Amino acid sequence: MDLSDWLSCAGCGMLVYRKRFDRLSRVCPDCGRHAQLTAEQRLGRLLDAGSGTRVEPAPSVHDPLGFEDLLPYTDRLDTARSRTEMDCAVRVVRGTVRGRGVVVAVMDFRFLGGSMGAAEGEAIVAAAEEALKHRLPLLIVTASGGARMQEGVFSLLQMARTSNAMAALDEAGLLTMTLVTDPTYGGVAASYATLSDVILAEPGARMGFAGPRVIEQTIRQQLPEGFQTAEFLLEHGLLDGVVPRGELPQVLQSLLALGSPPGPAWDPAVTDPVIRYPELLSERPVAQVVGLARELGRPTTLDHVAAWGGEFVELRGDRAGADCPAVVGGLADLDGLPVMLIGHQKGHTTQELVRRDFGMPSPAGYRKAVRLMRLAGKLRVPVVTLIDTPGAHPGLEAERHGQAHAIADCLRVMGSLDVPVVSVITGEGGSGGALALAVADRLLLCENAIFSVISPEGCAAILWRSGEAAPEAAAALGVDAVTLLSNGIVDGVVPEPAGGAHQAPAAASKLVRDAVVCALRELREQDGAALREARRRRLRWFGTYREKVAI
Repeated sequence: MDLSDWLSCAGCGMLVYRKRFDRLSRVCPDCGRHAQLTAEQRLGRLLDAGSGTRVEPAPSVHDPLGFEDLLPYTDRLDTARSRTEMDCAVRVVRGTVRGRGVVVAVMDFRFLGGSMGAAEGEAIVAAAEEALKHRLPLLIVTASGGARMQEGVFSLLQMARTSNAMAALDEAGLLTMTLVTDPTYGGVAASYATLSDVILAEPGARMGFAGPRVIEQTIRQQLPEGFQTAEFLLEHGLLDGVVPRGELPQVLQSLLALGSPPGPAWDPAVTDPVIRYPELLSERPVAQVVGLARELGRPTTLDHVAAWGGEFVELRGDRAGADCPAVVGGLADLDGLPVMLIGHQKGHTTQELVRRDFGMPSPAGYRKAVRLMRLAGKLRVPVVTLIDTPGAHPGLEAERHGQAHAIADCLRVMGSLDVPVVSVITGEGGSGGALALAVADRLLLCENAIFSVISPEGCAAILWRSGEAAPEAAAALGVDAVTLLSNGIVDGVVPEPAGGAHQAPAAASKLVRDAVVCALRELREQDGAALREARRRRLRWFGTYREKVAI
């Protein structure tokens, strides 16, 4: 056996056949450890063959301080250049991923640990300018120990320089993405790496401002197991997803497709199922409607996404330390056109209900929704929200983390969007927790859904002094479709299959999808400023002595 044909995995120590290891994109088949790739290897695996065009950054200062430690800095640079055949730790290429145009900036850890100096900062800025020039998305692949000490404050200032280059792409409405690879620390993590619209990471990749060794030696703090790994970061709302190397091209293809502005038209064959006149609705006891609205078999947001059949890339995290499982959202394909879909998520089983907090969002859920709404506004894609919650999560932790502030911000941002917004209450529309996702151009209600300032049980306990008065409270609150449509609270009612949505979930989902498509088909031709003004004008007159505003 020729030992040169084998290598030992640095993760598990198992011997791996070198050719197989390379075929698997340098991922261990036993433990799944993702070994580092060079910039050229990374580009070869990401971009379509023959599509890459090098982007040359402007010349940068190489040794601004005349720095010398055990070796002159110039010697270290010469060694790195010779070893990597690169001028700096970042290579920039314009190319395509499965036919979709993109600018890619890839860091190579072999070049002085991927540290960021003036040349690396210039390369990132050049990548952003190339994306701006050609109106293309930008993908940054990070691998860095942080700022380069040998360039002193020149290196430090690259954090501000690159961050403002990313801001220019935000202003231009261009999608930005980061792929975090192991490791990504210091000034890179605290600047352009974490400013992208979508942040993905390879399994096991580590990212943070201060590395574990610095933390332990500086403040003697014991670190949690798996601290700063991709999985840890995802759980704490700092990433959108952890993507194995082999799946990355497909995920990028989906993001590049869904992050593009909508095309010219939706399928005109879709007919509008929405009922707009209360006399066309069947009246039934309000207590019965409340029971149907809470039926666990009703389609959830993720059920609707699956039934609609298009692509969906879930985006996670509030970027402030948490990810709320009671709110899901992401870029979705709706009849061939991209939308930002956000919705409450309950579940069908006791286990899932508990994991999703019974669809009651924490502050992180609303902050995630705000992040996704702002991204939709930047990318000029419509927002669709699906509402089904008993209300915002009450309790100590929710209050500690600013539940009221988070809901208020959601109401403000949603009302200020310059893109079409359609909301559908698909089950329970409970209090401010529901309203936070309901500030829409078109607010629709499923036939057996409810919308209320408080739960009937809560109202009965407070005003009737007895929970047994919940049916009377529900009727008095006017939570049902007939009352809500009669009072102009909702703009229309989406019919349900006989017996309720839980009896035929696929059919119920199709009715919701068709209602959303028809509403957006009408709205998307309108100017953004006009949409925002009409939305605010509509809200302006609720509760005043005026007739319902025409829509």
